[in-house]
Parts: sequence; C-alpha cells; structure tokens
Amino acid sequence: MAMEAALVSVATGVLKPVIGKLTVLLGNEYKRFKTVRKEIKSLTNELAAMEAFLLKMSEDEDPDVQDKVWMNEVRELSYDMEDTIDDFMQSIGDKDEKPDGFIEKIKSSLGKLGKMKARRRIGREIQDLKKQIKEVGDRNTRYKGRQTFTSTKNETVDPRALAIFEHASNLVGIDGPKAEIIKLLAQEDGRASTQQQLKIVSIVGSGGMGKTTLANQVYQELKEQFECWAFISVSRSPNMMNILRTILSEVSGQDYSMTEAGSVQILISKINDFLLDKRYFVVVDDIWDVDTWDIIKCAFPATSSTSRIITTTRINNVAHSCCSSFNGRIYNIRALDMVHSRQLFHTRLFKSDEDCPSYLQEISEQILKKCDGLPLAIIAISGLLANTERTENMWNQVKDSIGRALERNTSVEGMMKILSLSYFDLPAYLKTCLLYLSIYQEDSTIEKEDLIRRWIAEGFIHREGRYTAYELGERCFNELLNRGLIQPEETNEYGIVKSCRVHDTILDFIISKSTEENFVTLLGVPILTIGNQSNVVRRLCLQGVEEGNSTILAAGLVLSHVRSFTMVRGLLEIPSLEEFRHLRVLNLKECSELKDHHLENIVRLFQLRYLNLEGTYISKLPEQIGRLGCLEVLDLRMTSVLELPASIVNLRKLMHLLVNNDVKFPDGIAKMQALETLEGVRAYIQPFDFLCGLGQLKNLRNLVDLEFYCHTEEHNKAIVSSLCKLGTHNLRSLTIEVGRSLLHQDSLCLTTLEDLSIRFLAFPQVPTWVGSLRNLQRLRLIVEGLKQDDLCTLGALPSLLVLYLDGTPESNGKLRINVVTRSVLADYWALECCG
Repeated sequence: MAMEAALVSVATGVLKPVIGKLTVLLGNEYKRFKTVRKEIKSLTNELAAMEAFLLKMSEDEDPDVQDKVWMNEVRELSYDMEDTIDDFMQSIGDKDEKPDGFIEKIKSSLGKLGKMKARRRIGREIQDLKKQIKEVGDRNTRYKGRQTFTSTKNETVDPRALAIFEHASNLVGIDGPKAEIIKLLAQEDGRASTQQQLKIVSIVGSGGMGKTTLANQVYQELKEQFECWAFISVSRSPNMMNILRTILSEVSGQDYSMTEAGSVQILISKINDFLLDKRYFVVVDDIWDVDTWDIIKCAFPATSSTSRIITTTRINNVAHSCCSSFNGRIYNIRALDMVHSRQLFHTRLFKSDEDCPSYLQEISEQILKKCDGLPLAIIAISGLLANTERTENMWNQVKDSIGRALERNTSVEGMMKILSLSYFDLPAYLKTCLLYLSIYQEDSTIEKEDLIRRWIAEGFIHREGRYTAYELGERCFNELLNRGLIQPEETNEYGIVKSCRVHDTILDFIISKSTEENFVTLLGVPILTIGNQSNVVRRLCLQGVEEGNSTILAAGLVLSHVRSFTMVRGLLEIPSLEEFRHLRVLNLKECSELKDHHLENIVRLFQLRYLNLEGTYISKLPEQIGRLGCLEVLDLRMTSVLELPASIVNLRKLMHLLVNNDVKFPDGIAKMQALETLEGVRAYIQPFDFLCGLGQLKNLRNLVDLEFYCHTEEHNKAIVSSLCKLGTHNLRSLTIEVGRSLLHQDSLCLTTLEDLSIRFLAFPQVPTWVGSLRNLQRLRLIVEGLKQDDLCTLGALPSLLVLYLDGTPESNGKLRINVVTRSVLADYWALECCG
C-alpha cells in the first residue's frame, strides 16, 4: 500500500504538521507579519531537511547513540513548536468581521491591540525556535566531531540461525506439526492440472512461533530421500546474488560463493538447468515480501512433480503467493498447548530429576499463561528466571515485568531482536500505529472502529485522494493483522474482523519501544523505567490506580503539553482538564467517577478532536460544546445523556457521532456536513427539522441503529425522503429497525448502499425495493412465509456476496435454490430457515 508519510509519527514527531502550519503563516492570510516572514521561511527549510533526515535514520535498527539523542531532541522540540504555533493562531483568530455598535467597536479595538501583541510575540518565539534548532544541530555536530574511536559494531548472531542448530531432543511439541507437514508434502490432491507440478508447503506465523525450527526438523528428516537439497535464509533485506549463489552451491555441492556471476538471470538459469532432471528438496526460510519470492521461484523447475519446497514467512500474502506459484498448501503454525508449554518451561529451568517446587507452581502457570504458547517467549523468560533467586517474590516481579524494560538482559535479547525485525520492517506510518497500541491493557479487546478513529484524531492517518482517512486506517489495521502483529478477536456475521488483541509478548515489546521513544507514558502499571524518560508527557495513559494512590499525577510530570489522555475504568480521581490545554484525544470510557462538573472546562480544549464518554454517568454536555471547532469524534453511548445541546450542530468537523437511540437531537442537523457515521437515532422522538435535514448530510456513509417507527404520515414521508437522498449521495451501510410501512414503499432508492441489515421485524415477503439495490453486497433480513419468488428477487441482486436470511418457508417448507442464485452468491451463502 502506497501512503504518504503520516502527519504525526514516532519517527518525526510533529515536524510535518509544523512545516505545514509555518507555510500557512507565509500565506496571504498572514502577510501582515512582514518582519518575521524571512525567519519563518528559513525555519521551514531547516525543518524540512531535518524531517527527511529523521525518516532516514528511523530505518536504522541500531542508530549511533549521539544520533539517537539528537533525534529525540528534534522530535521533542517539534511538539513544543506546534503548541506555540497553535497558541498563536488561536489568539489572533481567523475572523475580520466589521464591528457593529459602540460596545462591539471597543471590543474590536481591544482585540486588535491583543493581536498586535500576539504578532510581536510570534516574532520573538520564531527567533527563539530558530535559536533552539541551531543549538541542537551545533551540539550534535560538536560532539560528533569528537569521536575518535572506530564506530564498527559487534556482529550479533541472528537468533533464527541458532534455531537451525537446536538438537531435536531439546525440542518440545514439534512431533505433531512435523508429521503434519510431512503428510502435506507427501499427499496428492488429485487435481489433474497439478499432477506434474512441484509441491510446496508454506509455513506461516508470527515471529517467535518456531517456523524456522519446524522447517529445519522436516528438512533434516527428509533431505536424504532426494538427490540434492538446500536450506536458505532470505531475511528482511535480501542480497539476491548471494541467495542464488548459496542455492547453487548447496544443490550442486560445489562452492559458488565467490563466483563472479554476470547477473541474477544467469544464476537463475544455472540453478534451473542443474535441477531440471533431478529430485530436489529446498527450504526457503523467512521470506518478507512477494517480490523476493517472485525472483527466487524462477530458479526452481515447476514441472518436477517429485521435488518439494518448504517456505516460511510471517506474512499471509507471501504464503498465498508461494502456494499459488506451484501445487501448494499453507500450514498455519500453532502456539504450544499448556502441556507442551509447561514441558518446555521446566526443561529449561530444572534438571531432569527435579520437579518445580510447589510454592512456584502457581506463579509458573501464570507466567506460562502470559507467554501464551509462544516458544520464543517461554525460552527467553525461562532463561531470565534461571538467573534469579527461586523465590515467589522474585518470580512475581519477573511475571509483572516480562519484556518491559528488560530487553537489555541477555536472556531476552533474542526475543526482542526477533520482534525488532518485524518492527523495523514496517513503514513509518505503521510503526506509529503499532506503538499506539501500548495504551491498551494486557488482554484487552481492541475495537477496530474506535482504534482507527483514534489513529486519525492523533494525526497518524489522513485523507489521501479518493480514499477517506477511515478507509486508509482499515488498510493499516489489516496490514498489522496480515503481519501477525495483532490477532483477530471478534468477527461479525460476514466474517469481517471487528476487534483484535495483542499477544502479551508483542505488547511488552511495543510498550518498551513506546517508552524509550517518549511516545506514550504509562502510569499505574508495573513497569520499570527505561533510561531517563522525559518528564514532558505527550500521550498519557493511567492504568490501575488504586485507592490511596491519588498522588499519581503529582509525579513531577509536565502535563501542559499532553496531546492524548486515556483513563482506564475504575479510577478514583479525575484530574482537572485545565491542565491539558493542547489535548487532542480524551478517552474517559467507563470511568465510573466521571460527573457532569468534570466537563465544565472542556470547551477550552481548542485542539480536541476525539472525545469518548461511553459508559460514564454523564447526563448532559456543556451548552457551549459547539465551541470545540476541531472535534471529529464524539461517543456518548451508554451514558445518561437524553438531549444534545443546540450548539452541537456548530461542530462542523464532526465526522463520527455515536449516541443512545433515546437521545433527542436539536434542529439544524443539516449543518453537520462532515458527518460520516451516525449511530443511535429513534426517528419518532426527533423534531421534524431533523428528519428532513438528515437527507442533506452528503458525506454520511454509515447510519447505524435507526429506529423507524413514525406515527404520522408526514414524518414517515420525511424519513423515507431523507433515506432516498442519502442513498444517492454516499450512504454505504444501513442498520435499521423498521415499521411495516417500509414494506409498502414502491421505491426506496438506495443506489449507493452496500450493507443492509433490517432487524427484529419479520416481513411477510422480501420488500420490492430490495430488488433495486444493485450495489448491495451484504444483506440481513427476516422473512416469514418465504416464497420461491423471494429467492429469485435476492438471486437477481448483481453484487450480493453475503446473505443472512432468517425465517420460515411457506407451506411444505421446500425451496429450490437454482444455479443462477448459487452463482451470484458463490462467495458466501448463508441461508437460515428456522422452524
């Protein structure tokens, strides 16, 4: 996926937004700042060069210590710069309205005086920022110049290479998977088109699952059944010439490592010629991208039906590509079960004739549960425990801090290095999205929609071309899934992933990386401090605060520059929002202590983009909520709010509004043109203006939980008219609970609709207008007395992929699903006839 650099990233901080805002200050709107324009232009050019350098340096897995210090300084400075510019732009405002009346003229004069002071202040601050940038650069150059020792680094052994030399007797739980792969390599699938094709098995799974070890065990057992064989590790940055030379050397038994081959094509030709009439067995380990495989596969004659290949990868797309090239099967490697996890753990810690002491058995089980069957984690943690005292207290400390700030301990370096490989392979925007997951607690279920909205509010993802920011966020989410860095948790009836979780060991790595970069600050969890973490907080998450621990916010932290604040449910103390002037994301979900008065100062948070109050006891919003001009997401589900303030329609940037369906909206909904998602609308309690204005929301894509029971014909016509208008604009998804009046609509024009779910009401037949939904891909509805004509109507829908049809067929209960209907619904057909 090609995406531009994120606006905000862990690599560059907020340099990109700062450059953009400085460019705005150079525009015509701010041309009156003549004295500082030259300084602003110079500063902009300097920052652009710094941003490019930071992006390049972020790809280095082990940067020079001095470079790292400099990178951190520039990143931190970028946050301060944006806060300064935001304060300035807020203070001068963007309106030049002419005053009307004596009092207004006085206010205007005072306002101009304030703006003059603001202009002088920005001049001084721009000079100060330039000075700070120069000092940071000069300091880096000065100390860089003093380095007199060589900067060569000690070579470290790739932990994956060590897996190849692991003796079979030391391996646990491998016999079953090994037998399964051998069976896959041996069996024929009976397809005529593949009888003469090379057979391949692709082992796929996240880092640390033991893919290399498993592949090697199969290789060692089977290789001598073939005429020639080879085991090649590809790695994240492959040298294709070296890889092909290695293949040629191993299969031929001759040393080609120093051969001056003319090109990749020549080497491929040599390998192909050598293997053409031979039975061969090759393992291609650790493939990271499809392009690499597309080159390597050309070396293997495809017509050798008696030859075998095993590939390993962390990435599903790569596994599918490998298998589609030849006669292939995918093997999803599984985590160890508890019995094998326990066996591996104990053999690493205790002698063969020694049992785990009874006082450590319970804590051992807790540690193994945390490792979740990941062999790499079990090996690394048991290695750590082997060097600690065998006391319950010490083992408890290890359990509470597995991976967190302990990656410098030699026993876990291997685990962290393997996870680092996955991390540094990510593009900059995905690194940022991944590290943000550190704000979630262990074993949390992370809702996809909410996570993506937070990414957007934080500035990690933004709209590009014809794709919305949310659509690009979905791509990022899917890519993290595809790479095995997050795991699917819940899927909906259509098989779409709705939530995920992060493996505890991966979460520990993410937390340690986030803390090291001062990307997220976590308080109230058992974390050891990594290095000298800055006391200036950018993103703050409070977890696990208990009674009597109310001083947690008095830990010497500077809160005035916090951009994101998350409180985990059950906290006893709600801090004053006045401390968080530059806040962009505020998540108070399920904070039981939150009351209406806590929100009194929220309208001062002029940069606030995301506000989540779900599951709190809030009963009303501040009347001036409409002053939050940057707000994009407002979540009021499961609160006690029954009526929205009139000013809410002034939230012109609000894209996602989620409320309970008993909430009453004010007049003026048509002003909220940015709305993309609206959840929770009970039509019959809304004012007539709302029912009419709903259809004017041209960007509305998702209308969820619309209760359509209108008591008057006028209201009924208004809501139907609005739905038809939405269906010709951008409406993609509609979840609706309807009255029977909707059945009798001759034409409900919803041409853009892709997903329709009609709940609770059972129709006597499929409504006529459903047959006109030519773009509909997913449909759920209930039909009592299902007829053959109903199935014909549904079968004629040209785009339908998924159908959930609940109900009972008429008369004898026999229905015929003809070939045309089946072919249209070939991707997924789910027909439920409940008697």
